[in-house]
Parts: sequence; C-alpha cells; structure tokens
Amino acid sequence: MKLDARLRNGLPFAAADAREAEEAGFDGAWSSENEADAFLPLAVAATATRRIELGPSVAIAFSRTPMTVAYLAADLQRFTEGRFVLGLGSQIKPHIEKRFSMPWSRPAARMREFVLALRAIWRCWDEGEPLRFEGEFYRHTLMTPHFSPPASPHGPPPVYLAAVGPLRTEVAGEVADGLLAHPFLTVDYLRDVVGPAVERGRAKAGATMEGFEIGLSAFVALDDADVEAVRRQISFYGSTPAYRPVLDLHGWGDLQAELNVLSKQGRWDDMVRLVDDEVLSAMCVIGSPGEVAAELARRYGGLAQRIRFNRPGEVPPPGRFAELVDALRSSAT
Repeated sequence: MKLDARLRNGLPFAAADAREAEEAGFDGAWSSENEADAFLPLAVAATATRRIELGPSVAIAFSRTPMTVAYLAADLQRFTEGRFVLGLGSQIKPHIEKRFSMPWSRPAARMREFVLALRAIWRCWDEGEPLRFEGEFYRHTLMTPHFSPPASPHGPPPVYLAAVGPLRTEVAGEVADGLLAHPFLTVDYLRDVVGPAVERGRAKAGATMEGFEIGLSAFVALDDADVEAVRRQISFYGSTPAYRPVLDLHGWGDLQAELNVLSKQGRWDDMVRLVDDEVLSAMCVIGSPGEVAAELARRYGGLAQRIRFNRPGEVPPPGRFAELVDALRSSAT
C-alpha cells in the first residue's frame, strides 16, 4: 500500500513539507485546493524532491476547461520527470456557479467527458493525433504547432477522480486511473458500495482492476486533540445530504437529519456532541502509531492501494506521522 502525505496550504510550506514527506518514507504528497491554487505548490515541491509522486487532491475540474488543465498537467508531468498525478474533483453546484462563475450540469456525465477531452488533447500533443473532440459539454478542435507542447518523454500523467456516490464512482472506474475516496467513509461502505461501483466502471471500459488505485483519506487520531478534531469534522460532513448514504448503510440515517437542522441554526458545538463513539470509531482509527498501523492494515488491506492520513483542522507537517509510516512499513514486512 502506498502512503501519502498532505502538504500544508500555502507556497511557503511546499518545499519543506515535500522534502520532509520524502525523508519520512511517504510515497506521495498531495496539495489541496481550498485556500489557494492546487497546482502552483507542486512545482515548488518538485524542486525539493526526487522520488515521491506529487499531485492535487483535488483540483476543481469544473472551475477550468480541459485545455487549461491539460497544459498545467503536461507541464508538471514534464517538470517532475513523470512523478505527477492529476487528481480532479467536481466541487458542488453553488461553488461552481456562485464562486467560480462557471456552468454546472449533470456532474457525472460532465466529468466523464472532461477526462476524455483531456486524453484527446494529450494524444494530440504526444502522438500527433488530430484534435477533434466534440462532446456535449466540451469542444476542442483547434491545435496548431505554435500552441502544441513537445511530446512528453514520460507520457501523460495518470488521472484520479474524487467521488462519493455510486454514479460518479463508476465514472472514475470507467475513464480514470484511480479513485480518491471521500474521508467520510467506513470500511463497509468502501467494500459494499465503492468497490462494486468502481468494478462496474472498469467493466464498462472493458478493463480489469489491475493497475487501478483506490486512494483513501483516512481519519486517524494519535491523541485526544486529534479525536476531537475528527469528531467535529464528521459532524460537519454528516450534515450534508449527499453523504447520508454512508450513514444509511449502518442505520444511522436519522443522524444526518439532526445534524442538518443544527447546521442551519449555526449550532456547531451541539453537532459535535451528536457524533457518538460508535460513529467515530467506524470512520476513524484511534490509538498509538503501532495500534493505528495495525488497524489500518486490518480494515483496508486488499480494499485500497494508497492511503493518506487525515487530521482535520490545522494540517500538521508530514513528520507528524513519521512514526506511523514506520509502523505501517514494519507491519507490511
């Protein structure tokens, strides 16, 4: 299983965090796109590393076009010498329309087409195939030599899609190289809902699961402060209707309705108290580094190919989890 680190937000942290992640034995490091652009820190991180994979988790696809993303991804794939992974997500309708002033419609179908357009553009640049992509949402039919980057010696980067529901998860299985699962997750939901949806997508594409990676952003808690941060984050996610199916699978659907009401009243502390230990332990692995390593391996071994340690709130530097990385490596050995 690959182990991934999260870079702290902001350019000042990019090089130091990426270097620390590589030295701690992580396999990859991911930037986020919440307070800043997701791509720029990766260029900085690339200058400080030689081995680990680098990617956004996730860049917002629908705030951009396939062509703008294609250029960014091709540049980073070349600059990192083949270590770039393109992680894409859709965000939700209010943000796309009201924050980014971009169109929103049928997100699963749009994301599928977005990835297909990306691949058509990269084939044009790398293989000389004429650019003739005409879809329902995107149309790319003009590419002259003056605007064509040189063919990449590393090929196009792998594309990972973030998804929650079965439909978008199936799209990830069909057109992407990996899935970035949402942290609001239990092992039962991963096994019974996420996995089968990916397999349906792979079957639709005439492909097997070989080479496809499911990546988790797993909640972990090494101390009491971590526990409370995770409990608060679960209460926030749990108030969102889109995430209710995870709770429904365990018979906890009423919790979503209660959390949603409190969120609309701004009663954030009251929401936290509704997340009991049963819900917490189903979504978060708690204990010493050795205990957390053993439980992560027990829960997700065979179900996921890569895992990132998720500590909500203020993001710690990658070295915070160095002992956990060592414990997981030792348990695997």
